[in-house]
Amino acid sequence: MPERADGVERSILLIDDDGELCALMEEYFSGQGFRLESVRDGARGLARAFEGGFDLILLDVMLPVVDGFEILRQIRRRSAVPVIMLTARTAERDRIAGLDEGADDYLPKPFGPDELLARIRAVLRRTGRPVAAKAGMIEAGGVRVNPRTHEVWSGDTPVELTSIEFDIFDLLVRAAGRAVSRDEIAAVLYHREATPYERSVDVHLSHLRKKLECGGPPLIRTVRGVGYMICAPE
Repeated sequence: MPERADGVERSILLIDDDGELCALMEEYFSGQGFRLESVRDGARGLARAFEGGFDLILLDVMLPVVDGFEILRQIRRRSAVPVIMLTARTAERDRIAGLDEGADDYLPKPFGPDELLARIRAVLRRTGRPVAAKAGMIEAGGVRVNPRTHEVWSGDTPVELTSIEFDIFDLLVRAAGRAVSRDEIAAVLYHREATPYERSVDVHLSHLRKKLECGGPPLIRTVRGVGYMICAPE
């Protein structure tokens, strides 16, 4: 199982901010015939996942800047690579959320390495099947979003957004009810944290507001010192 049909060693990407766990996993999997690369923050992990070349991704849920659920959503927009979620959050709703977003398996922490290895082997045996992204229409504040086609409507009027503007709005809509930080937006767009003097996120938000609000009530609210969020309709 460690080698693919072409004889190449199977590779795993681990995205987890626990340095001790990463070191232990690297040592363990090297002895099992796998090549495991670890990344310890969500932004760099997302960038590395987008570069491709991995047979499977192990993804922690509780990560700084960008959490595991958002990383999984972004991966599923581009790739069907198998993903196993790792988390100390064991509530049923969290497991369901991960599986609904496209995870192939969900393993609570703490876990034994032998169990993880068995789950990895089981998931890899199923590789080749397509993993469909969620295709349902999303609505917030009277604006509808189709994640599959990247179409946006304000009421019955289509709104033309750039790809970056769409990605920002899609992120805000999916996070409805909470504020999204500039660092989280920058991590999803640029795969890094926002710099103190960077204005690009604010400029894109300004353009997005003009296109979506069109003189109507505010749709995107600035939460001072935190970030941005979708306003609840009155």
